[in-house]
Amino acid sequence: MPKLDLSKIDIRGGSGYPGKLSDPVKGRTSQRLGDAGGLTQFGANLVHLDPGAASSLRHYHMKQDEFVMVTSGVCTLVDDDGAHEMLPGDCATFPAGDENGHHLVNTSDAPASFLVIGTRTETEVACYSDVDMMVTVENDDYSFTRQDGSPLTKEQTGEDT
Repeated sequence: MPKLDLSKIDIRGGSGYPGKLSDPVKGRTSQRLGDAGGLTQFGANLVHLDPGAASSLRHYHMKQDEFVMVTSGVCTLVDDDGAHEMLPGDCATFPAGDENGHHLVNTSDAPASFLVIGTRTETEVACYSDVDMMVTVENDDYSFTRQDGSPLTKEQTGEDT
């Protein structure tokens, strides 16, 4: 079993969210551990959050399971049931199709990290709990629309759509 050298795995930043919807995830970076190890059936990423950064917009997946475990620092899991402090070793699961919108936020004044493992499917639909938005993924192509399938508006994204 090959050991991964985290110092040699690219740290990626940025977001695929359109316009100002990417603002909450500024300060989020990740390392694609599963890709680095050649995994194809599920993804495994180490996500790093600067103070104030969110892992994503609150969302849920229709086809993909997710598992998260805090590895360092303190994260706050925000889901439909409220805010839950998570310390290193704390875990949470999000089964496919469960409409419990969730994300992790670093509300502390120190960096935090967590491991996220999720199913890989050829297609996916995810919905966003606090924004009228969904994403459809097919062949690694991401299409963001309103939840009814209509185009996002300039008011939603802050950009020309």
